[in-house]
Amino acid sequence: MTIAIIAHDGKKPEMVQFLNEFRDTLQSKKVNLIATGTTGAKTEAAGYEVEKLLSGPLGGDAQIAARIAEGKVDMVIFFRDPMDKHPHEPDIFMLMRLCDVHNVALATNPATAGLLMKGLE
Repeated sequence: MTIAIIAHDGKKPEMVQFLNEFRDTLQSKKVNLIATGTTGAKTEAAGYEVEKLLSGPLGGDAQIAARIAEGKVDMVIFFRDPMDKHPHEPDIFMLMRLCDVHNVALATNPATAGLLMKGLE
């Protein structure tokens, strides 16, 4: 299983904390993580093996969207900051749209992501 993880700047610590809560599940299910650049770097620093793509604003969201379209992503966990503007909003909306088009599970907050992870257990 491949899970894409993305977190806006203010949500990156929350993403690492979330991953730590589900470390056993991620390891036991042999989940492959892919992430946008900085999220991937923070995840790697927390001891996870992760494939890092470009930073979101530099095309990382689009890279993940392409993998969704190719059928290479099973789930997306995207901790968005709804209170901030993001210059790459079109890429974000494209990624979310492709999750719907290709029936890929998408969580945009820890509560929903937690339910998805419990489903893996």
